[in-house]
Amino acid sequence: MAKKKKIVENPMENEAEALKQPITETLEKNYMPYAMSVIISRAIPEIDGFKPSHRKLLYTMYKMGLLNGQRTKSTNIVGQTMRLNPHGDASIYETMVRLTRGNESLLHPFIDSKGTFGKQYSRDMAYAASRYTEAKLDPICHELFDSIDKNPVDFIPNYDNTMEEPSLLPTTFPNILVSPNLGIAVGMACSICSFNLAEICDGTIALLKNPKVTVDRMLDIVKAPDFPGGANIIYDREQMRKIYETGLGSFKIRAKYEYNKKNNCIDVLEIPYTSSIESIMKKAKDMIKSGKLREVTSVRDAIDLNGFKLTFDLKKDSDPELVMQKLFSVTELENSFDCNFNILVEGTPMQLGIREILTEWIRFRIRCVTRELNFDLDKKLQKLELLQGLMKILVDIDEAIRIIRNTKLESDVVPNLAKAFDLTQNQAEYIADIKLRNINREYIINRGKEVEGLVAEIKDIKETLRDELKLKALIISSLQEIKKKYGKPRKTQLIEREEVKAPAKDIFFENYNCRLIMTKGGYFKKLSVQASRSADEQKLKEGDYVLYQEDTDNRGDVLFFTDKAQIYRAKVDDFELCKASSMGDYIPSKLGMDDDEHVVACKMIYDIIPNHHMVYIFENGKGVRINMSAYDSKSRRRKITGAYSTASPLAGAIYEGDKPVSIFIRSDADRGMLIKSSLIPDKSTRTAAGVQIMKLPKKGVKIDLVTDRIEDIGQDALKCKKLALPSTGSPLGQLTFNF
Repeated sequence: MAKKKKIVENPMENEAEALKQPITETLEKNYMPYAMSVIISRAIPEIDGFKPSHRKLLYTMYKMGLLNGQRTKSTNIVGQTMRLNPHGDASIYETMVRLTRGNESLLHPFIDSKGTFGKQYSRDMAYAASRYTEAKLDPICHELFDSIDKNPVDFIPNYDNTMEEPSLLPTTFPNILVSPNLGIAVGMACSICSFNLAEICDGTIALLKNPKVTVDRMLDIVKAPDFPGGANIIYDREQMRKIYETGLGSFKIRAKYEYNKKNNCIDVLEIPYTSSIESIMKKAKDMIKSGKLREVTSVRDAIDLNGFKLTFDLKKDSDPELVMQKLFSVTELENSFDCNFNILVEGTPMQLGIREILTEWIRFRIRCVTRELNFDLDKKLQKLELLQGLMKILVDIDEAIRIIRNTKLESDVVPNLAKAFDLTQNQAEYIADIKLRNINREYIINRGKEVEGLVAEIKDIKETLRDELKLKALIISSLQEIKKKYGKPRKTQLIEREEVKAPAKDIFFENYNCRLIMTKGGYFKKLSVQASRSADEQKLKEGDYVLYQEDTDNRGDVLFFTDKAQIYRAKVDDFELCKASSMGDYIPSKLGMDDDEHVVACKMIYDIIPNHHMVYIFENGKGVRINMSAYDSKSRRRKITGAYSTASPLAGAIYEGDKPVSIFIRSDADRGMLIKSSLIPDKSTRTAAGVQIMKLPKKGVKIDLVTDRIEDIGQDALKCKKLALPSTGSPLGQLTFNF
C-alpha cells in the first residue's frame, strides 16, 4: 500500500493569500476589534467614573480587606491585582500612584498612602518603588462598595475565568464628575475635569427633584470645575455654559501668588492643574537669560513640608505686578484646560454635557438601588417564609416534639413535620434545626414580633420599588449624607474675566538708545551707547564695508531692502545688543530670506508716514521715488513682495523724510554725481521703472554705489553736484574719497 504524501504548507503562499485580503475586510477583522478594545476596555471611563484599570485595582484592595484593615505593602497590592489585570506590575503601580493621597491628583483620593508617591504637579518628583510604599483604601471608598454584596451591579469573569469582578462599581455619588479623567483612545479622547463634591451633590439633588432643571440653574449650583491643586479659574459664564451644554470647550486657569515684601520675592502657592513646576521654571530661566525678565534675579523650587511654593527673587524696585504679567503671558502659570466629556454609557461612547452626565448617573444609580432593594426583598421574603412556618408549629409545639421523637429515621423528620403542619420543605428544614433550648416563651414572642416587622418592611420595599419618587428620595438622602460627611470648600477660586488685566502690548519692551549698523555683506549690529562710543574698531569681513549707520533707540522697525524686490520688516527689539568686536546677525539667515537673496539697503522707521518716500536707484542708471503710503497695510506685514521694479537690479535705496536728501551715485566707469532727491520724479506705482538719472556711456557699465552718507565720502563729492537730470556725471579721476 502506497504511503500518502505529507502535504507541507508553504508559509509564503499563506502570506500571499493574506496580502490579497481587501482593505475593508482587514479593517473590520483586525483594526476595529483593537479600536473598540481600546475605547471600551482602556481609555474611556464609564458612568461610575472609573476606567477598568482603576476598578480592578480598587476591587482587589476591597477583597484584600484594606477598606477597614491596616496598610499593606504596595507590591502586595500590585501582585494581587494581577489576578484581574493581566498587565505588568509597572502599569498597575502607576495607576495606583495616581489614586493615592500622596500624589495629589484627586480632590478626594481613593487610597490612603504612606511613602513617596510623587506629585501631580511635577514631572521629575518620582514615586518610590512599590516595595517601599504602603497603602489601604481611603474611607470614601465605603461609598464605592456600598452594598456591593447585594447584587447592585453585574459581575463578569476575569481574563482567565478563575474569579469574578464587578463590571461597574455602585458609586453612591457621581464620581464621574468628581474625579478628573484623561484618556486617549482610537479616534477619540476624553478630558474630564473635576468638580467640587458638595456642589455636584447639590446639582444632582436638584436634577432628581426637577429633571427639567435649566443649564443656568445648574451653573448657579455647580459653579465651575474645582481642582486639587487650587489656583484660579478666569471665569466666563458663557464659555462655561457651552461646556455644561455640550461637554466641549476650554477655560483658563491662573496661578495664585503673593508678594513677600520682606524678602522682596514673589511666592507662587498654587499652579494650574495642567502645568508642571519644571516647565514653568525652565521657561522663566530662559526669559531671564534672554533679558525678557530683567526684574528677576533667580527662580527656585521652595517646596517644603508646608506644601507647594515656587519663588521668584526680584531686583530692587521691581514691580511685582509687571513681573507676574510677563510670567502669565509666557509661562504655564496661566494655562488652559480643554474639556472633552466622552464617557461610556452601557458600552457606548457618548459626548455629554453636565446635565446629561448627571441624568445618566441617576439612571444608573436607580438601577443599582432597585437591584439592592430586590435583593433585600428576596432575603426578607425567605426569612418571613421560615418564620411563618415557625408560627404554625408554635400553635401545638408539643405535637411537633412528639412527631420528631416518634420518627424512627432522621431523614423522615422533615417530611413528617411538613405533612403534619402543612409546611414547605424550607420551613420544615428550618424548624428541624431549631435547638431545643430556643423553644421558650421569650423566643416565641420575639419571633412573632419579628414577623410583624418583616411584613412592614416588605410592604415598604414593595411600595418603594413601585414608586420612582421614593427611589429618588433614597438617593437624595444618601447624597445629603455624603455631602455632609465628605464635602469640602472649593479649592479653585473664580476670577471674573473683567477683573483680569490684559497685558500691555509692549510688556517685554525695554527702550534705550542704540546704534544700528548694516554692512554690504549682510551683517547687522545693534550696539549699546557705551559700545558705540568705545574705541574698538568695528569687526567686518575682509572686503566688507558699512552700508548704513544710524543712532536711534529700541522702539522702531528696520526695513531691509533686497535684490529680489522684497522688503523685510523687523523690530529693533528683535535684535540682541552686541559688541563692536562681533560680526553681528547675518540678516538673510535670521529673517529666512530666499536662496541667493541679499540685502541691498536698510532703514529704521517708527511708522509708515505718507509723503515720505523711498528713492530707488537701479544699476541701469534709472531712479524713482515711491511714496511710503504704497507700503501701508492694516496688518503689519513682515514681508512685502513686489516692493519695486525688477527691470534692473537695485543699486541702492535711500529714505527721504520731510526734506530732500543728498544722494551720491557712482558708476563702475569711474564717474559720479551728487543730486538732491527732489530731482527724481515721484511715481504712484510701486513697480514703476523710473526715469534715467545717470547716462551710462556704453553697455556693461552699471551703477555700483548709492549712498546718502556724504560725510563719509569727503568734500570732493561737492565737485560732482548736478542740478538737472539726466547727467553723465563727473569723472572721479584725481578726486579724493574716504569711502
